[in-house]
Amino acid sequence: MAKTAMLGDTAVRPLGSERSWARTHGTYLSGRSYIDGADETAAEMEAKWGCDRLRLLVSPDMREKFDRQRYLLNQAIWHGELEEVRREAGRMVNAWLALDRAAVAAGKQPLAPEVWEVPLEDGTVAAIVQDHAQARAVVAEGRAVSVFTIEEIGRLLSNYPDIAKAKLVFPGATITAVRRSVDDPLAAVQDTDEPLDQPIGF
Repeated sequence: MAKTAMLGDTAVRPLGSERSWARTHGTYLSGRSYIDGADETAAEMEAKWGCDRLRLLVSPDMREKFDRQRYLLNQAIWHGELEEVRREAGRMVNAWLALDRAAVAAGKQPLAPEVWEVPLEDGTVAAIVQDHAQARAVVAEGRAVSVFTIEEIGRLLSNYPDIAKAKLVFPGATITAVRRSVDDPLAAVQDTDEPLDQPIGF
């Protein structure tokens, strides 16, 4: 799934003429390589810190700078030239790493290795653990988190056998969902064709 700035998130639009960086196969591949690097860093940070948790562990000032960079990357992806995509994707990687350093310096604890998290379509997070004893390792920190043990997931699959059957009928099939665990300020932005500081509604 292509994400533009975690991308956790990243909203993806179909390729079109507005994406001048993607007018040829060559420039598309070049731009994607930078976007993919930003997405990979985002995925690493979410695996380390949890779904949409890291931006909540830093100061409001740093969180604002991070969200502004996400906006600028989305703007470059939707409307920019290749050099803008390269520049903003690199800056997005730096922004993720800066949040990581700040959280470590503040003594924040990464996601426990025995906890797996996945965002749900309603904006909450499902934390999956081996058993109830490991549920103590789940950290919400301002997020709506539901905890499921492996045994509970087994019961859910037993009660909804069509899900398990679909995986058997279609090997390699995946069930996808929109990722959101806390309200994302960029979700309210319809488009990024205007400069970041353009007054809203003008």
